Amino acid sequence: MNEHLNEKFIQIQGVAQTFKTAKGVFPALRDVDLNIAKGEFVALIGHSGCGKSTLLNLIAGLTVPTSGALICANREIKGPGPERAVVFQNHSLLPWLTCYENVYLAVERVFGAANKSTGVNAENKAQLKARTDAALALVGLTPAAQKRPGEISGGMKQRVGIARALCMEPKVLLMDEPFGALDALTRAKLQDELLQIVAKTQSTVVMVTHDVDEAVLLSDKIVMLTNGPAATIGEVLSVDLPRPRNRVQLADDSQYQHYRKAVIDFLYTRQAHVEKLTA
Repeated sequence: MNEHLNEKFIQIQGVAQTFKTAKGVFPALRDVDLNIAKGEFVALIGHSGCGKSTLLNLIAGLTVPTSGALICANREIKGPGPERAVVFQNHSLLPWLTCYENVYLAVERVFGAANKSTGVNAENKAQLKARTDAALALVGLTPAAQKRPGEISGGMKQRVGIARALCMEPKVLLMDEPFGALDALTRAKLQDELLQIVAKTQSTVVMVTHDVDEAVLLSDKIVMLTNGPAATIGEVLSVDLPRPRNRVQLADDSQYQHYRKAVIDFLYTRQAHVEKLTA
């Protein structure tokens, strides 16, 4: 476990989110309180429509809460910022640019201009190139750097998306089901690679997932949301498995199975029971 896990790096305080629709106001989230420590890997899991992506977008600053507050590194989140990078399920690459150019675009945006708030000077082209090359190397894409998105596989596209996020040296990496559209073998390979990347970068990660095994394998903490509408946090499960983690060794691990069963019980027994009562 990370040595900083006692810190309140991200704080979500009394957050609620509603949306105006043609049928009236839709309550997506209510009474969300959560602390995320520096260097912690947190999975958000729950049934479709429970507000997982909504909560991730709030942390990213892509939307503003109806009530409550979100704080990152002692500063209120009021909008997007380079300290919080997002990897979407759809890789969102520019198809006319190469893998290198897609990553370089983000590097240039963050480090190619002087930052008046921190007093950091703009970096030169050699420095920007070095950052881009390092990000592509981190995800194993150096050989494909000059290929365009249409020339590479879905898994490789997601690696470019991860490289583009990591090149900005974010304090927080936000991932919205980044492996959801991939086949099982590619998904497993990228999960293993993500474990290695996070170990190297010591990033704070918040990931939305529907996959119980993915949540247990990757996470320090699993945040289970109740069914929507007006979803909230139903339970938080701490995953105390030593790192580095090996999926083959964990397959027969009793503690791993205990965590897996706890999540399945919440999702498919307790929440199903609640759904029947409210139907």
